[in-house]
Amino acid sequence: MIGLQALYALAGTAFALFALSGLRDATNPLRLGNAAFWGLLALSFWAGDVLGDVANGLLVLALVGIAGARLLGRGTPRERVAEPRGERLGNRLFIPALVIPATALIGTLAYNYTPLKTAGLIEDKWATLVFLATGVILALILCFAWLRPSPVAPVEEGRRLIDSIGWAAVLPQMLAALGAVFAAAGVGTAIGEIAGAAIPTGSVLLAVVVYALGMALFTMIMGNAFAAFPVMSLAIGVPILIHADGGNPAVIAAVGMLSGFCGTLMTPMAANFNIVPAALLELKDQYAVIRKQVGTALPLLACNIAILYFAGFR
Repeated sequence: MIGLQALYALAGTAFALFALSGLRDATNPLRLGNAAFWGLLALSFWAGDVLGDVANGLLVLALVGIAGARLLGRGTPRERVAEPRGERLGNRLFIPALVIPATALIGTLAYNYTPLKTAGLIEDKWATLVFLATGVILALILCFAWLRPSPVAPVEEGRRLIDSIGWAAVLPQMLAALGAVFAAAGVGTAIGEIAGAAIPTGSVLLAVVVYALGMALFTMIMGNAFAAFPVMSLAIGVPILIHADGGNPAVIAAVGMLSGFCGTLMTPMAANFNIVPAALLELKDQYAVIRKQVGTALPLLACNIAILYFAGFR
């Protein structure tokens, strides 16, 4: 049965190929650091469940150490000669990229509404991810059949892209783990006790402000509003705004998430949104995206607070 382990094996193989490709890049003076970083990440996907908690923790610390010591770098890519067929194909070059979401969508629908679901080939809760990975494989096959690139082109181009992104590529994965750690450690309960003691009974506006600002702040810390949401919901959203003050649960939850997304616009921890684009565009200021977004994020946060107060308690 195809499930998460198969997807982890596929991802691990990709990172292992990036590590080997990076090791061969003589133009990168830090190629050993790149190879070690992506190689350790491949090991975590391949054998994370075998290594155990302590070994996985040490592996993560090693990744942080490599990135923190600035041992990741990029080589100097050789000049590419533009191919005439690229201009000739035009927008059709996007077809392989569109194959991926199309396969995920069609595959998921087919799985849910045809006998495929009862065939026992795919683990039920991972069906969408399995079809997403299938789309990637089909897109690669299409590229080879249609464009006939070098056999190593996908690995070389993938490694070039991942080296441009650097350590930020794994930040979402680590932040998701951080959210789980915060929830298991009872951070939401502790914050709820502090908020309950600090916010006077019946002070709806103050509770709304603390809730919205808390969502934005914890999102800035964690880099992900979905990780911040359970913390602030357990602390303020459910016990104070909903139970004590009688707020509308739908409004509290929805606008609370929107408040968290305002924090996403203002933090480097949301690397896939804010740091990766700067790296891919090779901006001189890696925080340029964030600086441009702050002027939008703060007014939006103020609007969310107003919506919470006026729409959540009517």
